[in-house]
Amino acid sequence: MKKYKHLFFDLDRTLWDFERNSTETITDLHASLDLEKRNVAHAEEFLEVYKVKNQELWTQYRHGKITKDELRQERFHQAFLHYELNDPELALHFNDKYVEMCSSKPHLLPGTMDVLNYLDDKYFLHIITNGFIEAQAVKMKNTGLQNYFKEVIVSDGLGYRKPDKRIFHYAMKLAGANQKDSIMIGDDYEADIVGARKIGMDQVYLRSETHPSKEATYEISELKQLLEFL
Repeated sequence: MKKYKHLFFDLDRTLWDFERNSTETITDLHASLDLEKRNVAHAEEFLEVYKVKNQELWTQYRHGKITKDELRQERFHQAFLHYELNDPELALHFNDKYVEMCSSKPHLLPGTMDVLNYLDDKYFLHIITNGFIEAQAVKMKNTGLQNYFKEVIVSDGLGYRKPDKRIFHYAMKLAGANQKDSIMIGDDYEADIVGARKIGMDQVYLRSETHPSKEATYEISELKQLLEFL
């Protein structure tokens, strides 16, 4: 008898290839807005600066220290300030175009569709994501992911985010699941793995090559390894 009935997936960097989609979008916007003429480096360098600023702000957002709107206003503004470009209006325009363009990108992580096709008739599949609702819905529609998932739980609007216990309890209530028949699959150790562990749910840590091994029920480095135990 299978141990699990419900599989809860993260979305960004677990199924949807965030790094590739984001890099393509920022590179295109950097060129179309001619940012080199504003002394905003080459796109590759700007991208690395932005990643640092964005990660800092997302950590604050996850812990409730800043709002969604503050994150929206500040992440590209802070990256521009690194190059002494103080133009909040341009930064906000860049952000809004980024969200629109990036969420429409189609790239998934290798093996995503093969894995989902295998799991689809064996388990109930769900999403728990900390992303913004307007972006996550577009990502799932444009890639065909929406066809595989019964419940899609987006933290935006709930007032709490992974790793908060409440979002996991809320997700399981919607799905008709419980901790013992559920497993969380994600790439973010704190949000996905620690969060699920706090409520007694098993976890699968999708670790990139640059991240060290950490404690989890299972650890994989690519999605197709799920088929070894699910």
